[in-house]
Amino acid sequence: MKIKNLKGDIFGGLTAGIVALPLALAFGVQSGLGASAGLYGAIMLGLFASIFGGTNTQISGPTGPMTVVSATVVSVAISKFGVIDNAWGIIILTFLLSGVFQIIFGLLKIGKYIKYIPYPVLSGFMSGIGIIIIVFQIFPSLGLNSPKTIIDVFKELPNIINQSNYTAIILTLSTIFIIYFFPKISKIVPSTLVALITITLISIFFSLEIPLIGEMPAGLPSVKIASITNIKFADLNLVLLPALTLAGLGMIDTLLTSVVADNITRTKHNSNKELIGQGIGNIASSFFGGIPGAGATMRTVVNVKSGGKTKLSGIIHALLLMLIVLGLGKYVAYIPLSALAGVLITVGISIIDTKGLKSILKISKSDAFILVTVLILTVFVDLLQAVGIGMVIASIIFMRKASDLVEGNSSLNKVEKYDREMAWADEENLLLKRDHVYIKRFDGPIFFGITSKILDRINKIPIDAKVIIFRMKKVPFIDQSGLFALEEVIKEMQKNGIIVVLTMLQEQPLFLLKNNKFIPNIIPEEYLFKNIDDCSVWLKEYCEKTEIETIV
Repeated sequence: MKIKNLKGDIFGGLTAGIVALPLALAFGVQSGLGASAGLYGAIMLGLFASIFGGTNTQISGPTGPMTVVSATVVSVAISKFGVIDNAWGIIILTFLLSGVFQIIFGLLKIGKYIKYIPYPVLSGFMSGIGIIIIVFQIFPSLGLNSPKTIIDVFKELPNIINQSNYTAIILTLSTIFIIYFFPKISKIVPSTLVALITITLISIFFSLEIPLIGEMPAGLPSVKIASITNIKFADLNLVLLPALTLAGLGMIDTLLTSVVADNITRTKHNSNKELIGQGIGNIASSFFGGIPGAGATMRTVVNVKSGGKTKLSGIIHALLLMLIVLGLGKYVAYIPLSALAGVLITVGISIIDTKGLKSILKISKSDAFILVTVLILTVFVDLLQAVGIGMVIASIIFMRKASDLVEGNSSLNKVEKYDREMAWADEENLLLKRDHVYIKRFDGPIFFGITSKILDRINKIPIDAKVIIFRMKKVPFIDQSGLFALEEVIKEMQKNGIIVVLTMLQEQPLFLLKNNKFIPNIIPEEYLFKNIDDCSVWLKEYCEKTEIETIV
């Protein structure tokens, strides 16, 4: 590991660590294992995933989706074995095997298949996770212990009106208020940390009678791996499916964050190496009773924006959390659970895909059906089943569309390099005589199966480009995944001062783009052309006006 960005990595790692602290505490409490389990998970996973992973700027730790499944694992184990001391063996083995499965995924190079998950599946899945997190905070925000399942939460709601602690409610709302409004005053210190410290000090100063986190173990965590020796062979059926669920969920969560990091840093991660690193990190976390996690999008973005560029930033983030545990762990006991509920409510809100939900009436009925189905299954049935069923539905719908719209051997995904050398007959005057002007021809539907290739174009935009023309004549349809991929690519181009124009749009893509306000919010009407000739007339006038050079 080369140390070539020491100052940026130190600042990025420290900032990410400060952001991670309240989230690790909150996720630990929600898991049912206590705040210390969240911190130990953040330390161990953050350290080992940074060292062995394949995304240089990735910050790993407990995340919302992983915590939801971990909480289910803990709940099932306790319900079977009575108390947490007897349940540790099953819990640790489940967490450990999830890491083993992630390493296997990496060795089998399964990571590359994540790009084939359609946007509606991911949107419904993430929104479902966000809803689960928020629903589970209803009782803690009222100063009460939360039921262990979503169904039980809804069943118990009528019974809580007379039991509510109104002080806890006020603290939860105050936490949420600080998190959302403190950034308007200053963004130097993370608002979640400000909220946690402020609410804790208020609770102490006024001696408020509300549930607190309670004491954490002092010093470094003790090794708990020996507890798995007490597991009986008959109990292994409780382990395999939850471990596989955690591994699959962690893979999706992590690699999506890796893509975000790539888009910000203009780099390329190694997905299979990243899965191996995550697996090693989750195994290490399980040894000490930490909850499993994944690549954390918000913490990764904070790291990059604060200057982090190499793996050193992730290591520093983990070491900072370790120092906090060693030096300040005793003060964590005074944090109100209602404050952590406020933190988690804001996390849940941030996970919900508002962009996808807002467009639900504007996208195709099939995409909307997939999104809603996956969301409902995620909340009320099972996370892995939700993704699996969503993928099956999406595949069936796509096969039907493809058989209707694609003839013979025509390519579905010919999304190649930006081309200015081999112009078609009607493009010769348009391109070969113009410098800084490029064309991108799409051949076939723009759907979830090729969105990764479209997004990959961001890193291959010609550095001298001033105008890029998207030729859409052979695009019979665009789905929601394709729509948002196009939006991301075009916004990145526009950020670099490039004019993007669309030509020869077919009926379905044109309707979709206009219905979602892609036209005119992303592409103005004046950059939309029915044919190449009209585009050529506009381009001539534009080049003359902006003095783009003409090749003689």
